[in-house]
Amino acid sequence: MNELKKRVYQANILLPQYGLVIGTQGNVSGIDRKRNIIYIKPSGVPYEKMKISDIVGIDLDGNVVDGKLKPSVDWIHHAFIYKNIPEVNGVVHTHSIYATAFAAVGIDIPCLTTGQADIFGGEIPVTEYADNISDHIGKAILKYRKKGCPSIILGKHGVFTFDSTCEKALFAAQMTEYFAKINLLAIILGAIKNKKILPLGKNEIKKWYDRYHGGGYGQK
Repeated sequence: MNELKKRVYQANILLPQYGLVIGTQGNVSGIDRKRNIIYIKPSGVPYEKMKISDIVGIDLDGNVVDGKLKPSVDWIHHAFIYKNIPEVNGVVHTHSIYATAFAAVGIDIPCLTTGQADIFGGEIPVTEYADNISDHIGKAILKYRKKGCPSIILGKHGVFTFDSTCEKALFAAQMTEYFAKINLLAIILGAIKNKKILPLGKNEIKKWYDRYHGGGYGQK
């Protein structure tokens, strides 16, 4: 069994376990750059019933080259990201509750804490609304994505995260939801206390981000 196919399956199975999806919404993909094959969740298959063999391999034009099922209807957005951001090898899409609340009102997830600064290097941007026709979503992601930030909130829609592996993209999706929850609670508490909530300063954000990304955090 293809190793990448296994990894994509395992990442998809973790979506409901991490509370990032309800029903069959959401999907994870990974790309084999040598063969230009994307492995992605099959469309409409419940996570609890999905098997490794159900993961679909497609080319960059959506043609099935491995498997018998239809790929996720979001395959076109995944493929657009892979075509246009060559350093990305894993993509996750969710409608996780707290992050999608920010999508619903069209508000960036502000950087209120050092933890968010570590991972995202600032706010997580929200895009204008884009329908699901053709490459509209992909173009919105390219337009609004922020350098160093592996996540973006699609206006009126949900979350896309992208990184060098599907596992890292999954981690970014977890952290997007985590900080969306923290920030929403902080905003509510601020409103109750009539206190203005300010983001972390830009210099502080950079200091924390740089330390986390090669500046001393973690093991060699």
